[in-house]
Amino acid sequence: MRRPGTRPRPSHTGFSLPELLAVLTILGILAAIGYPVYTEQLRQARRTEGMGALLELAARLEGYYADHGTYQGATLGSAANDLFPVLTRNGYYALRIDTQSATGYTVSATPTRRAQQNRDRCGRFMLNSLGIRSVSNAAYYDRCWR
Repeated sequence: MRRPGTRPRPSHTGFSLPELLAVLTILGILAAIGYPVYTEQLRQARRTEGMGALLELAARLEGYYADHGTYQGATLGSAANDLFPVLTRNGYYALRIDTQSATGYTVSATPTRRAQQNRDRCGRFMLNSLGIRSVSNAAYYDRCWR
């Protein structure tokens, strides 16, 4: 029996619908803010692969020049005499020798569609024989080549 003046104890425990909706709303807001930040961090981490491969390609071109006295004739691909593969290790960037002459070259790393790396705001990374670095989206140069 219940004592007079006391409330009956509820027979069930749990969350009410408004409480549940409030929590789901907060989680949705956090996800909406966090996902773009997360994907940008992934793209930034993948940029290092493209930049590193581009710098390594430039070093191999310098070695080719030391052996042959020219940059002409150096190629990319899978043949035994090629300097470097066309794609980076994880396939996020495609490498290319844009121009080459006896005394200079320009190489680039273009983001691929793999994991939507082609949506990266930096765009294509470029490097020439003088060591001058650039990106196709010049407004982000300082944020891209770090």
